[in-house]
Amino acid sequence: MSLRKQVEQRRKDTRWIVGGLAVLLAALTGMYYLTQRSQDLPSELVTNRVLLFVLSYINLTLILAILFVLLRNLFKLVIERHNRILGSKFKTKLVATYIGLSLIPVLLLFAYGSRMMRGWIDRSFDQPAWQQAAQGFSVSEGLLDQLVKYRTHDTRFALRQIESLDSLDTRRSPDLQRLLHRLLEDLGLDSLAVYDRTSYVLGVVDPLSGLNKVPEPGEGILMQAMRKAPAMRNAQALRDANAMREAQVMRMVGVGGGEELMLTALAGEERQDASLPVVVAGSLLDKEIATERRQFIQAHQEFRQLEVSKEDIEAGYVLNFLMVALLILLASSWAGLYLARRITVPIQALAEATKQISEGDLDVQVDVDADDELGILIHSFNSMTAELQRNKELLEESNLELVTSNLRLAEERVVIAAVLQNVDAGVISVDEESFVLTCNGAALHMLGQKGVDVVGMPVDEAWSDPERQKLAQLFHQEPGASGRISQPLRLLLGGAWKIFEAKVTTMRAPQGQVSGRVMVLEELTELVKAQQMAAWSDAARRIAHEIKNPLTPIKLSAERLLKKHQAQDEDLGQVLEEGVEIITREVETMKGMVDEFSRFARMPQPVPTEVELGSLIDETLSLYHDIKPGVAVEARVEKEAHNAWLDGEQIKRALINLLDNAVEATEAPGTVAVCASKSNGNLRIRVEDNGRGIPPEEKGKLFLPHFSTKRRGTGLGLAIVHRIVSDHHGTIHADDNKPKGTVFTITLPQQ
Repeated sequence: MSLRKQVEQRRKDTRWIVGGLAVLLAALTGMYYLTQRSQDLPSELVTNRVLLFVLSYINLTLILAILFVLLRNLFKLVIERHNRILGSKFKTKLVATYIGLSLIPVLLLFAYGSRMMRGWIDRSFDQPAWQQAAQGFSVSEGLLDQLVKYRTHDTRFALRQIESLDSLDTRRSPDLQRLLHRLLEDLGLDSLAVYDRTSYVLGVVDPLSGLNKVPEPGEGILMQAMRKAPAMRNAQALRDANAMREAQVMRMVGVGGGEELMLTALAGEERQDASLPVVVAGSLLDKEIATERRQFIQAHQEFRQLEVSKEDIEAGYVLNFLMVALLILLASSWAGLYLARRITVPIQALAEATKQISEGDLDVQVDVDADDELGILIHSFNSMTAELQRNKELLEESNLELVTSNLRLAEERVVIAAVLQNVDAGVISVDEESFVLTCNGAALHMLGQKGVDVVGMPVDEAWSDPERQKLAQLFHQEPGASGRISQPLRLLLGGAWKIFEAKVTTMRAPQGQVSGRVMVLEELTELVKAQQMAAWSDAARRIAHEIKNPLTPIKLSAERLLKKHQAQDEDLGQVLEEGVEIITREVETMKGMVDEFSRFARMPQPVPTEVELGSLIDETLSLYHDIKPGVAVEARVEKEAHNAWLDGEQIKRALINLLDNAVEATEAPGTVAVCASKSNGNLRIRVEDNGRGIPPEEKGKLFLPHFSTKRRGTGLGLAIVHRIVSDHHGTIHADDNKPKGTVFTITLPQQ
């Protein structure tokens, strides 16, 4: 790699920059040190000047760095504004506002501070001020010596008092603590402690002094007190003040808050128990006195050194003020940029994310740290995009499921359509608004219509003629709890009567509302014809069988008469009379059967008209009042059933047949009732009795021709009733009455 490439690669590495500046500082410092040493200046002064030079170099370097950063930020703002970057105008305004607000105070601070600093330096190096400092230092040292002298005297007094005790052990000498408290109060001390050599024995402090515990003097002061104890005793014996001053042991200990504790220590003589008492007395110096004492000492030591560096100090202060001013300007610009970035960076990210969303990318998320209102906005934006992405995925999944379902439904629809087109039954479906959805070919063939005339049309328009309107009315009926309607229909279509069985099933949505209806239509015309032919065949077979029964006695009577006549028996006349009577009776029986069969065969098709059903029932029941003592007949006709659409004569005949059987089967006391009601477009007539009832095994044969439970019955009564009801396209069935008896129920459509 070439040197140029290495420089290009490392020029932005701050470690190289700092290292270069440090090397330059070391070189310049060495050169300056050699220059100062060549002038034969004191080493301490040379050291101070070198330190000032280093500080000046560092200040100048920092000033240049701050100025570079400040100008670089301003230059970047100009470039961004020139390139019309989003948020650059706002940044420029905010930075200019911050710098403008801080520039005037900074300039005033720099000018006033420099002037104040020069005046302070001039006053600090004034000669009278130096003399005052020296005098103050001498006074403070004299006062301190006097205070040490007094406290040493107090400590010596306390030591004598403590030495008068028998022992330093607090368990054997319990008066030690009381003595210390009394000495502390009498001598005005802040702390007083007793040591056995360097081992702590007992100590007390003045609670008003602010001390929490007995201060630790350190092992050094205790050893020093024991070492100077002989000298102190000799000086006291000779009353030599200088020797006593030299034997004094004093140490200043800082206790926090700027205060200092002056400790004076004196050691006594070794006792018989090998103990050696050492007393340490403490006195707090006032915070201001302690501070002034330290300042006097420092001022006296440093004043001379600083006096020769006055100009360097002034230059250093000026550089410091300049650096502070530039730092304030940099801080202002940086604060403006920071606040601007806190606003513009999220806005730029939101703008970019919005652009990506407009292009269809819903996976975008704004990753910008913000904890204010913009943070709430970013969080809401990210939540919105995440919700949009989830909705998109759900829509895609739903769309895929819908497409799959549609394909499956289409396949099923094709299969169902194929099945419906090939079944013999007609299938018609309508929606919840009674529009025809589907109508298979069988239904169109039965009704004689085309698909375009039915599918997609309302049922009332598709079947607007009077006959087909009967089908439309089935879709408007309430299905009841079962949801199904089953009803026979007789329609005149194409000039021919057709019989149908219509079954309507209601479809409901999961919520319970009606979603549509399906009608299954079966044509029963041929079936009814076949049933009628079968009924005629069975009736003919049964009538032939019944005719044989009277022919046998007729034949036997004729043969008996012939034999009597041939034998010329005397009782021929009597036999003749008996035979004629038998023949006549059997012929009447045959005639009754033939007449009943003739009526059954000649029964015409019903001609329905509007009939007042209540009057018809009352007229029929009037024939049975008091016909059988103890058996009451009554009518129960609901208001809605007073008018009905039927053939009155045929229904009356059917009721007579049913009432004959009911009255005959009911024993006194008993009741026979005829009830009529309407529901779902059907008329229901019930003939109830509380008689002997019908065995279950005979209920299935009741309506067969020539089946009878009576000895003299022809068996055609209930068959005639069944035919009348069938010709009215109705149904009839027999059930057990509760608690006993039989109920015959006739159901007739009213369309």
